[in-house]
Amino acid sequence: MKRLLKWSLVLVSVSILSTAALLAHTLWFKPLRIDWFFERVFLVYVLDDPQLLTQLGLVEQFGLRGHNAKLTDASEARARALAQRIERDLATLRSYRREDLTPQQQLSYDILEDFLAVQVEGERWRHHSYPLNQLFGAQNELPSFMAAQHRVDDRTGAEHYLARLGQFGTYLDQVLDGVRLRESKGILPPTFVVEKVLAEMRAFVADPARDNLLYTAFDRRLAALIESGELDEAGRESLRQRAVAAIEGTVYPVYGRLIAHYEALLPRTGGNHGVWALPEGRAFYDFQIRQMTTARMSADALHAVGLAEVARIGAEMDAILRAAGYTEGTLGARVWQLKADPSQLYPDTDEGRQGILAEYQRIIDEIDAGLGAAFDVRPGIGVKVERVPEFREQTAPGAYYQPPAMDGSRPGVFYANLRDVGEIPRFGMRTLAYHEGIPGHHFQIAIAQGITGVPTFRRLLPYTAYSEGWALYAEQLAWELGFQDDPLDNLGRLQAEMFRAVRLVVDTGLHAQRWTREQAIAYMIEHTGMGETEVTAEIERYLVQPGQALAYKVGMLKIIELRERARRELGDRFDLRQFHNVVLGNGAMPLEILERLVDAWIVEVKAAGA
Repeated sequence: MKRLLKWSLVLVSVSILSTAALLAHTLWFKPLRIDWFFERVFLVYVLDDPQLLTQLGLVEQFGLRGHNAKLTDASEARARALAQRIERDLATLRSYRREDLTPQQQLSYDILEDFLAVQVEGERWRHHSYPLNQLFGAQNELPSFMAAQHRVDDRTGAEHYLARLGQFGTYLDQVLDGVRLRESKGILPPTFVVEKVLAEMRAFVADPARDNLLYTAFDRRLAALIESGELDEAGRESLRQRAVAAIEGTVYPVYGRLIAHYEALLPRTGGNHGVWALPEGRAFYDFQIRQMTTARMSADALHAVGLAEVARIGAEMDAILRAAGYTEGTLGARVWQLKADPSQLYPDTDEGRQGILAEYQRIIDEIDAGLGAAFDVRPGIGVKVERVPEFREQTAPGAYYQPPAMDGSRPGVFYANLRDVGEIPRFGMRTLAYHEGIPGHHFQIAIAQGITGVPTFRRLLPYTAYSEGWALYAEQLAWELGFQDDPLDNLGRLQAEMFRAVRLVVDTGLHAQRWTREQAIAYMIEHTGMGETEVTAEIERYLVQPGQALAYKVGMLKIIELRERARRELGDRFDLRQFHNVVLGNGAMPLEILERLVDAWIVEVKAAGA
């Protein structure tokens, strides 16, 4: 018996040591299996980014929560280390023999290779950006993250929240170091960026700590803990006082440092320019086009496509407007006249804004119940509509989507900007709801999150041309399926498509053809019928995110091209549901890879019917 026990212990020890050795080899060297490598790339990256881990909600279900007490390292040293890691990962990936892989492994290989190669190429341009900006700068993203995504489900979550508040100083000082480094390289933001960021930060610190978003969002969560019995009033007040101390002692002082720096920076800015004005600006823009569209098109070619699409869509809009009695003035002026009709507007009151949110939710719920003919794969989690936080309204886009947590603890959210009810005419609401919610971003992202049998990165990688192209395609699909039979609802769809076509013109105009900010604003107003405030926010978005606005129309045109190719090639064997399964069932990817995938599906269907 003793001999048997001895050998059993030896075997267990050998097994443990072998497992440990295999794990160490997988973590530090080339993994024996490429699937292990795929997961290692994802795992190492997300474990190094506590805020991303919180957003994804991947590990809390396993009782792992320590990351929720930390902010992500925003230092230049970490950025360099990440760039070096990506280079090593790309080299390791290319050391596997692609021809030895299964078809799904080959698809994963191709997507990851493209993603890593773009990151390596983009390292040259890492500092061609504005870390503080009016759209997604650290100064507004960090408070929004804390208010919307940090979970306070119990006392531990509250302690983690306070721990993160205490790290605001370190995090934003690291961001400020990056700003100074960019300035030393001649990378200065446009003047309006500095002006708007200053106004936003001054407003953020102007209120007493107990009126700040970081406090009020925290206190609402504490109230929920009181109701659940997790916390008593004495504990709540103690946590409140600590939050006030963190805001007054850490958060407001670091914002003061950011404000002081930007006040000194403002007179040094050189106007409201596109990236052509930056060092090697045109080469940088060419890279942005490739990265954002995943297509091989020049700025001039995209500009020409935009002009042609503006003409085509404008003719369709003109016909609807004339039939509705709007015959005088430019296209934009006539759309504006329709938008100003009282029948198209909700009251400029709290009740009116609540009515807008309720109508968006009704539209989403309606189409969700009527998509059986077009989709047989659906997300396992819903989407709700919420208001853009008021402190961000003036500089935020008209709407945006926040994906659900991967553990199912948080649904997808369609955020609607309610800064001005005049920007939300009834005839445009359906299209926006379809784009941000169903069957747009929510379908694409939530379905991707639920894909099984593929590496985790395939469920999460962002490809703007694919994801935004799908959302714009979803607008047209909803019309094709009969959800916009009212001609004015269809006008709303066409106006949204015009908006994306105009983007091709103004983005390339700003960054390649040296258009002024004012020139781009005037062009967009003339052709879209959008208001000046809304248009200004859009143009300023393109100035801080060059090339991103190109991806929408490029992606939509490619998806429609592939669908019509499949319909033409397959005839009666074409199944719209199966086409959507091919497009959505493999996660986001470059358009060139999507085209190969659809072409392979066409061949497969033909062979099955032969």
